[in-house]
Order: sequence, then structure tokens, then C-alpha cells
Amino acid sequence: MSCFVAHTSLDCRDAHALSEWWKPVLGYVDLADDPNRPGDEECMILDPETGHRLLFLEVPEEKTVKNRLHLDLRPRERTQAEEVEHLRGLGATVVADRRGIYGPDSGWVVLADPEGNEFCVLSSEAELAERAERAAEAAR
Repeated sequence: MSCFVAHTSLDCRDAHALSEWWKPVLGYVDLADDPNRPGDEECMILDPETGHRLLFLEVPEEKTVKNRLHLDLRPRERTQAEEVEHLRGLGATVVADRRGIYGPDSGWVVLADPEGNEFCVLSSEAELAERAERAAEAAR
């Protein structure tokens, strides 16, 4: 038998503040029977569409090295560039811009949340479809 991922956990200094930061980024919500409050050492948020959960856990240690596990985000409504600017406006910082790394229209942008946890922003599905259409037209 195999396992399934119950939730993804992120260590942090302030579980409530970081869960509140991530909620609008991902469109997640508090669990109906377990709302998050300031001072909570564990705060879980839920994707109402997929059921995926993120659990923020307060730990005493500071982040000291690059994440070994991170989230790759694909914008639902904005382009990759628009999403990067939106997230910067919410307080994310750019760690590395890897757009174009494998040629035009390729790559991702590495950002960090307010506590330094790294994540990537990929191209949107609309951008991917547009690129595939252009490639198909060029092949004709």
C-alpha cells in the first residue's frame, strides 16, 4: 500500500502571520472548525477547491539555508510577470529570476515569503497554451 500527503508543513516564527500572508496568495481559507488566531503555534489553511492543506508550525530556529522542499505556484488568473509583481506588492522578495533560462518563454522566478521560505512562480496555464499554439503554428 502507498501513502498520501495529508498536508504540507512549513516551519516559521509566527504561524498566524505567515498563514494570513499565504491565504490570499493561494486563495486558501481557514478550516471551518479550526480558525486560526494570533498566538496560535500551529495554523492550518485549506484550498477550498482541491482540499490541499498547508500547516504552519512555530519553531525556535531561524531559517538558515536554502529550502530542500518548496512550492511551485502556477497563476490562475494573471500572467507569470503580473503574478510576480502582485506577490512583490504583498511583501515577497525576488531571490532569483530564471525566466528565459532555457530559451524564450521558459523558466520561473524564485521568490521568498516574509520569513524567507522560497517558492517559485511558473507560467500560467494560459501562457503555456499560447506557447503551444504558437509552436504548432510554426511547425505547419
